[in-house]
Amino acid sequence: MKLTVVGCSGSFPSADSACSCYLIEAEGYRLLLDMGNGALGELQKYVGLYDIDAIALSHLHPDHCIDMCGYFVARYYRHEGGRCDPVPVYGPAGTEHRLTTAYDDTPSEKSMSEVFDFHTLASGDTFTLGPFTVTAGRVTHPVETYGFRIEHRGRVFCYSGDSGRCDSLAELATGADLFLCEASFTDGKEDLPEVHLNGRQAGECALRAGAERLVLTHIPPWTDAQVNLCDAKAVFEGPVELARPGAVYEV
Repeated sequence: MKLTVVGCSGSFPSADSACSCYLIEAEGYRLLLDMGNGALGELQKYVGLYDIDAIALSHLHPDHCIDMCGYFVARYYRHEGGRCDPVPVYGPAGTEHRLTTAYDDTPSEKSMSEVFDFHTLASGDTFTLGPFTVTAGRVTHPVETYGFRIEHRGRVFCYSGDSGRCDSLAELATGADLFLCEASFTDGKEDLPEVHLNGRQAGECALRAGAERLVLTHIPPWTDAQVNLCDAKAVFEGPVELARPGAVYEV
């Protein structure tokens, strides 16, 4: 599997990065995880607009899904070459309604479904997308949110989505070769355990899961990423690094 970090800023785009968006590729198949603020523009550096095979949205906060509205325009109003077949989109209950409401002026209430083939996630769902086996696990966040475990030829990639501390995230990341985990908060500063993790907690989760490698992501512009990196390294003995736009990982 090949992972490309399209955007990794938390809550809102930074001066250097779009919000959450990650491209997973194997055997010519391209799966996109999330499409937050600013991601659609950055995505075009790495893949053609019409070359995405499936999309999975962890949840419906804008920093994870709002650029789907722009992507709707690109797919719906495409005239040269004709409109593409609908791309599968996996997301929480109400994804189609949320995107239609956010766009606010679609030609009809069902226009989104003319270019997106919506599928509703449930915790524990396991499904096949091209060469990938994908498992969705409900994690702790103020809205319905999923982390994803993606397997291919014996290798495991796990993406936390947005999550506070919870058993389900460690279970989802069990034995992951690469664990892409959010680390939004700073240890000793914010104390909202059911909203986000801090760097130390991300490291503890990776340790508990027995992950091989940890990459910290979704760090907001107001959080000192180096502090979170040090905190994660203090508790997790494997390789730890910060996600950055354009970074590529082989899993």
